[in-house]
Amino acid sequence: MFKAVIFDLDGVITDTAHLHFLAWQSVASEIGIPIDEAFNAGLKGISRMDSLARILRHGGMEEAFSQKEREQLAQAKNALYVESLKGLTRDSLLPGIAQLLTEIRANKVRIGLASVSLNAPTILQALGIASAFDFCADASRIQLSKPHPDIFLAACAGLGVTPEQTIGIEDAQAGIEAINAAGMLSVGIGGELSGAGLTLSSTYELSWPRLSDFWQAMRGQNGHHLRGHNGSAIA
Repeated sequence: MFKAVIFDLDGVITDTAHLHFLAWQSVASEIGIPIDEAFNAGLKGISRMDSLARILRHGGMEEAFSQKEREQLAQAKNALYVESLKGLTRDSLLPGIAQLLTEIRANKVRIGLASVSLNAPTILQALGIASAFDFCADASRIQLSKPHPDIFLAACAGLGVTPEQTIGIEDAQAGIEAINAAGMLSVGIGGELSGAGLTLSSTYELSWPRLSDFWQAMRGQNGHHLRGHNGSAIA
């Protein structure tokens, strides 16, 4: 049996993507760069400074701001975002997540969080689920953001498990690539994702039996990845 499940936060535990968008949209508008939700979708799973870099590139302003000015813009965005988090409650959990956390705990499997958001502890507290997590890895613990595996490797280390003993759950393409690069099994939430060992349309489909069946199908009796005839992972 697997030893841990590591969750991404935004889009898996709760959906704050729209709150991120509104904050970035406000800051970008102030410097004359219009962005829409389609553009914002490309920022999923990306760190704050990397997101800002993409916005500046999108507006043709890569050279227009010093590093200090960039940090001020990022801080302004974060202040708007943090203010919006005050509206989160347990009702803001995505469907099925509360039950899944209870089932994982009942089966004595450790639970971790891998989020590049420095606001992750605040969000977990607002949602009323901070005590459900054994370890939370955030951007303060890594040098390289997703799709590099660092955040998931940090979560594994904090939980005292190896990546090969772990399932990671993500809703962003960069996150799926990070999970796979870490050597974990990957579960993707969202039909547009590619490369996940198991892809589900929404968190409605996440359950303890689904994760257990996925693990058995992928790792088998000998603990090794099972592969299809074409060499791809099978779910």
